[in-house]
Amino acid sequence: MLVGGMIGIAVAIMMALVRVALGPTAFDRVLAVNSIGTLIILGIALHGFLMGRPEFIDISVLYAILNFIGTFAVLKLFSTGSLGDR
Repeated sequence: MLVGGMIGIAVAIMMALVRVALGPTAFDRVLAVNSIGTLIILGIALHGFLMGRPEFIDISVLYAILNFIGTFAVLKLFSTGSLGDR
């Protein structure tokens, strides 16, 4: 069952990669990259559960925080043209 979950995550990542390559706008591409990050977080957590290593949850939470901050930074850069520095 867990292998099936990993295969499902891999298929979803491939579909998101197609959206990154063919996205009509930059915002679609950013959202697809954010989706890939979320799927990788799920993969890390699922792999940790599969291997019996609960510390992988900490790694996935840290990656989720970085994914969140990075997505907002890129969207702010696209919308305003700068990250707020002078």
